[in-house]
Amino acid sequence: MQDISQNNFRKSSKRIPLYADEPQTLAELFLHAKKKYSRKDALNFKNDGKWVPISSDEMLARIQNIALGLYSLGLRNGEKAAILSSNSPEWTLVDAGCQFNGIVDVPIYTTLTPESICYILNDSGAKILFLQDFDSYKYVKEILPQCESVKHVVLFNKKTQETNDLQTLKELENLGKKLKAEKPDLINGLLSKIDPQDVATLIYTSGTTGEPKGVMLSHENLLSNAIDACEKYEFTSDAIPLSVLPLSHVFERTAMYLYILNGMAVHYAESFDKVPENLREVRPTMFVGVPRIFEKVYAKARLKATKESHIKGRIFDWAIEIAKRYALDKEKGNPITTALMIQYNLADKLVFQKLRDFFGGRLEFCITGGAALSDSIYLTFTGAGIPIMQGYGLTETSPVISSSNPIDVKLGTVGKIIRNVEARIANDGEIEVTGPGVMLGYYNKPEATREVFTDDGWFKTGDIGELDEDNFLKITDRKKELFKTSGGKYIAPSPIEQMIQGSNYVNQVVLVGNARKFASALIVPDFNQLESFAKENGINVNSRGELCRNKEIIALFEKEVARTCIGLARFETVKKIILLENDLTVESGELTPTLKIKRRVVDEKYQSQIDKIYLDAER
Repeated sequence: MQDISQNNFRKSSKRIPLYADEPQTLAELFLHAKKKYSRKDALNFKNDGKWVPISSDEMLARIQNIALGLYSLGLRNGEKAAILSSNSPEWTLVDAGCQFNGIVDVPIYTTLTPESICYILNDSGAKILFLQDFDSYKYVKEILPQCESVKHVVLFNKKTQETNDLQTLKELENLGKKLKAEKPDLINGLLSKIDPQDVATLIYTSGTTGEPKGVMLSHENLLSNAIDACEKYEFTSDAIPLSVLPLSHVFERTAMYLYILNGMAVHYAESFDKVPENLREVRPTMFVGVPRIFEKVYAKARLKATKESHIKGRIFDWAIEIAKRYALDKEKGNPITTALMIQYNLADKLVFQKLRDFFGGRLEFCITGGAALSDSIYLTFTGAGIPIMQGYGLTETSPVISSSNPIDVKLGTVGKIIRNVEARIANDGEIEVTGPGVMLGYYNKPEATREVFTDDGWFKTGDIGELDEDNFLKITDRKKELFKTSGGKYIAPSPIEQMIQGSNYVNQVVLVGNARKFASALIVPDFNQLESFAKENGINVNSRGELCRNKEIIALFEKEVARTCIGLARFETVKKIILLENDLTVESGELTPTLKIKRRVVDEKYQSQIDKIYLDAER
């Protein structure tokens, strides 16, 4: 058993099982799935234009071979293995192989810089690095000499002459196969040494401030969350999910365990760009995504309609308003009038069916998390026959704290607190939680761990929120993101940013105004929508930069901000805007890998433009 005493600040909690014979470790999860749902298409991937299945038998055999292959290389219980790759069956197989050997895997986002990857490898002390392919190797080759703990590099895909000194996953599996023939009882011996409280993975928080911290999650953390978060869903082995979000994110990772636990046929999207094509091919019955995906689907559908004709654009907007009205009435338990039903059926034929067809046509529901979902997007998709269940959580909570479900839904909230988890609101409004999903601590950082736990062992989420009488949770903002105007008024930026994003012309928005007289907004326009507007209104510009500086365009956005920001206090009102011609991206350092805004980076990058609008306002 691994020593975690250095970080033992959390409140101990006794978990009540949901059903008998629950797996206690992640290795037991895969064994359970093989025994209960031996299927021919457990994992599915696209190769040379065809979907290729991996059976439960093959999956388990390869997992055991990987576990024994790692043993052959000298890796033992508690040691670290890093994974740098996009989603694939190999990612899941290597993860499971590590769990069968008691090895702690360290997922790394493919979007991180080589310097950040180097930091994680050194901080974790990873002894082996799994890479997707030769391009991944080229990306990290220069930093590997600085990572002294890394003794082995293994490529998922075939190697080239330039990587003859590296192993492939197939070669590692062959090592394990050989060892299995020599010592057939070894795998059972490895499994017997794994405890549910052992660290299963180190997931480094991207963080909007400061250096990344390795979140230690145990087998119990991850398994309890996968089971408890889904208590009120009726998942069956007939469900077909498409894996889209990166497995390096705990949200998708826990979702993957949920899929396997319930014997589903998992399909891996080829890439983010290929998701629309893969949706049409796989026709999933469930889909896990972040709000940004649904926002882009909506924006793309609306743009297509407006480009076809002005009338089709008007019809699309009308249909979306009908969807919202229908969903809102259903939400409130109001009777659906005959007039609304007639309009709804017409809107369904003209617009909603096309939205459902985008997802393959048989989607039963979507689950979203990782960021706030606007009420507008929720009502739009739910009203169009694509119910969205919103959840809330953090890497440190494995991740789900609360979730909507087919039984419990309330607009404006992130659902009810899940079973076996308790939540409370501190005097300053911060959400604090305890339960079996709460992390063991930050790796090698006992002081940082101590800071995020209360004296009585509850985890401090850093989010401000409210719990209603029915145990529904509402998030109002991030505690660290609140800023104070020079007049002493605190402003929560996220709710206002969500309001502004309700405009069809807005792609991204960041509120600023700390220690200033008033709030302002940096806005990245939806340039597809904006270019259509410019063309319709005879605004002749040659570049995005010219669009952002055009007085008529600026006036449009000022009107949109005023229109969407209804009901704000006077001190919360957005007085000035800045239009940005480039998207905020992970690559440019303005977003975390989970697409959260790095406010400090944005403030620093656009400081001169921000300073100018406040200086001009004083003149």
